[in-house]
Amino acid sequence: MTTIARMQRANRGSQFSAYRLHGADPSLLDPFMGIDHAWMSAPTFPPHPHAGFSAVTYLFLDSETGIANRDSNGNRTLIQPGGLHWLAAGRGVVHEENPAVTGLTTHLLQIFINLPQDRQTAPPFALTLSPQEVPIVQRPGVRIRVPLGSFDGVSSPLTPPTPVTLLDITLEAGAELEVPVPAGQKAFFMPVHGSVELNGETFGLENLGAPILPMVSDASAHRLVGKAGGAKVAVFMGEPLQQTIYSNGPMAFASQENLMAATAAYQRGEMGDL
Repeated sequence: MTTIARMQRANRGSQFSAYRLHGADPSLLDPFMGIDHAWMSAPTFPPHPHAGFSAVTYLFLDSETGIANRDSNGNRTLIQPGGLHWLAAGRGVVHEENPAVTGLTTHLLQIFINLPQDRQTAPPFALTLSPQEVPIVQRPGVRIRVPLGSFDGVSSPLTPPTPVTLLDITLEAGAELEVPVPAGQKAFFMPVHGSVELNGETFGLENLGAPILPMVSDASAHRLVGKAGGAKVAVFMGEPLQQTIYSNGPMAFASQENLMAATAAYQRGEMGDL
């Protein structure tokens, strides 16, 4: 049975707005921990730590500028419109992301993804995917970008520490697409603009609904139809890790001891700074 999760609006002044999808029940989105569908036009968040999970940034092609990303490991990356950056925080890292040109608007997904417990205390590292490296599948009236995972025989070149799929799907009005979900995986659909029909039910930003499909033992397929004016939707899939989560916000681990250790390490300055 499909669950309709409700997105929450969030704003920080005039330079940042978002629709947030964060499950109060950690199992709801597992292995994902939360997604912010956001617009940012000026520096908004100061340098901050992460530990125990991955912070992934994907820029939509309509972004007016890129994102300047830097972290305490010494990585300096310009995430271009259409590109993706995966920061596996592991035992801890400090990072910061700002629009490359202040005053121009970035349109992005900030995706928080759990790490398998045996990788939560590993050294942090980053993966980057340029817009040109993102595979594209074309169907009549439909365009599918595949920044993570695979679709219709094409696969992203990234091999992240948590195997997940992200599809950026654009549908013209009336266009249809069947989205297969592998056995043992959970999937959910996040509206980006416009409205779409999923298995006969319509959802979109106007009702802040994001359908979540339950994990099933058999593979399944789900029908998307673009409504009047066309639509864009982000599709997320992954096999649940089914781990306990202890979190203090910017850090999350499968054990209370590791969370306390990472918090103390950050307070001692062991994660570095910017």
